[in-house]
Amino acid sequence: MAVNRVTYKIGDEDLILETGKIGKQANGCVYAQYAGTSVIATVCASSEVKEGLDFVPVTVEYNEKYYAAGKIPGGFVKREGRPKDKEILVSRLIDRPMRPLFEPAFGREIQIVPTCVSADGINPPDILAVIAASAAVSISDIPFHGPVAAARVAYIDGQYVINPTFYQQEKAQLEIVVAGTKDGFTMVEGGANEVSEEVMLGALEQAQGFITAMCELQEQLVAKCGKEKLPLAPLNVELANKEQIIADATPLLEKACFQDGKMTRGKAIAAAKEQVAQKYAEQLSDEIQKKLFDSCFDDIQYNLLRKSILDKGLRIDGRKCDEIRPITCEVNVLPRPHGSALFTRGETQSLAVCTLGTTLDAQVYDDIDGERSENFILHYNFPPYSVGEVGRLTTGRREIGHGNLARRSLAAMVPPVTEFPYTVRVVSEIMESNGSSSQASTCGGCLAMLAAGVPMKKMVAGIAMGLITEPEGDNPYGNYKILSDILGEEDHLGDMDFKVAGTKDGITGFQMDIKIAGVTTQIMKEALAQAKAGRLHILSIMEKCIDKPQPISPFAPKILTMKISPDKIGALIGPGGKNIKALCAQYGVTINTEDDGTVQIYGKTGKSAEEAKLAVKGICEDPEVGTIYNGTVKRIMDFGAFVEILPGKEGLCHISKLSRQRVEKVTDVLKEGQQIPVKLLEVDKMGRLNLSYVDALEELKK
Repeated sequence: MAVNRVTYKIGDEDLILETGKIGKQANGCVYAQYAGTSVIATVCASSEVKEGLDFVPVTVEYNEKYYAAGKIPGGFVKREGRPKDKEILVSRLIDRPMRPLFEPAFGREIQIVPTCVSADGINPPDILAVIAASAAVSISDIPFHGPVAAARVAYIDGQYVINPTFYQQEKAQLEIVVAGTKDGFTMVEGGANEVSEEVMLGALEQAQGFITAMCELQEQLVAKCGKEKLPLAPLNVELANKEQIIADATPLLEKACFQDGKMTRGKAIAAAKEQVAQKYAEQLSDEIQKKLFDSCFDDIQYNLLRKSILDKGLRIDGRKCDEIRPITCEVNVLPRPHGSALFTRGETQSLAVCTLGTTLDAQVYDDIDGERSENFILHYNFPPYSVGEVGRLTTGRREIGHGNLARRSLAAMVPPVTEFPYTVRVVSEIMESNGSSSQASTCGGCLAMLAAGVPMKKMVAGIAMGLITEPEGDNPYGNYKILSDILGEEDHLGDMDFKVAGTKDGITGFQMDIKIAGVTTQIMKEALAQAKAGRLHILSIMEKCIDKPQPISPFAPKILTMKISPDKIGALIGPGGKNIKALCAQYGVTINTEDDGTVQIYGKTGKSAEEAKLAVKGICEDPEVGTIYNGTVKRIMDFGAFVEILPGKEGLCHISKLSRQRVEKVTDVLKEGQQIPVKLLEVDKMGRLNLSYVDALEELKK
């Protein structure tokens, strides 16, 4: 098999797509390289053909090998294990723009496996993986309405940067990934630090040029070595009595589909379906006819609901296109967690819970990009009872993806650990679901964090937008309606699912999936404007519930931060950690030190943390004249008392400094072990500390 290669110049480097050398037994295999980063993408189709499939059985399994970055996996077993969250998120990034371009009638299981085999730590491999995966399918014998490509766009200091490096991403005010075809983009996701809708639209326009170039590059490779496509396997059987079934079902569904409430609506539709099915029971005893009947029934619903929206502007639940469902908010709904909130929008409900931990609780990630930690964590759970079903309680790709979207939407407004020295974990438990539970998690998570005392920069809310289109002549978007706060049914029947989150002043997170060839800039502009109006409405309701951080829960750990001289760190830790271990044991705290001299003290109570802080000061700070210390009487002598003002540092409080009145015996005023305030009057030439009890008392009374 000949080796075929195409290249595209980007800056000083070539982006290379090559096939024919590696993975020759796969239906398609492409080696992609840019600079020091490379990905091998393969695609295989099963030999078994199933006729009449109404879905595409495609899976994407992106994986990163530690050897790509010259690393050995951590842990006892030195090999890659189950997929990491990052790998799952990249798999979704590849899957979502490609899936709509496969033919369900192909009837075979399809598996796409992009593998990062070289990573230079400069250029992210995910964009390369999208291009390689699409190229592998395009040159294969699997029918595919591609190619597709992706571009990352960053907005840095007023300039757009295409496919930024890791370093550039860290400086970006906006960072999005756009995927699509030459005809338009079909997927967008990313995060931002309160950018405007105009900046967002500009980023989309910038991405399209690179996407088009990458699609054309893949077409060059297909022209060189593309395989003949395998035949489709459509179900060549017609539904008997189709016209009569449509005539019987339509009036029943016209009534059932517009019932109030998801469960009521579902029961009414099921009853209508059963009524029609009974009339054609003999015909539907045939398995294929039953399958065709189910498909026809779904098509009737699909057409009825879209027609109602396009012709009347009337949605399933009776709302107008830009109308948002009723919203209720409540905080502190749980007695013991550090912060909690219940956010309900229509039939979608998130119970969000915020937990405050120490920096030792930060999420540590170890992948080919290097080790990093995050002090803001958000987990999303979607139990089956939220939709009235029975099923397994698992964390799948959907949960990871939705949680990442909500986390990204809130992250820009969470204060850095230097300002708020806690690790913040939010868990969103979806209690009910009928559309946009990820954005309910964003809203609920914001409320829960404020309830827990997290000083968020601004409040964040999110909304899901939909789109219904109908062609008019040659214009595929001749008639369209943009929907605010979509239901689950509207997501299913619609052409777009566009989630937008942000503050009053700008966008912080977004994700868009398009089921059609693409959307125009005008539609996007209108959708963003309508989303902003909805977001502001939701924020106004949230603010009535809580608009500023509450005091930190008494059940949360108490964290005190102090600075010491870096050259004192060794004295604090002691030989073999002796000193710091003794302090932790004595005061019941945890003490963490940083190389820059930052010391964090974590205590279960404020008192224990404060006492430990004084002890640390005693070890690391020199006593200051004029300062009042809370000391402990260690020894009593005839002439006075020795008082420990800092760990290991004692001074003499002379009998004359116990009172303004004459004191006969020291024991008349003090006893060993007693804690007293003393003022440091002097450090003499020999380094001895002279203290005063009476001066401290008088000064404290002022």
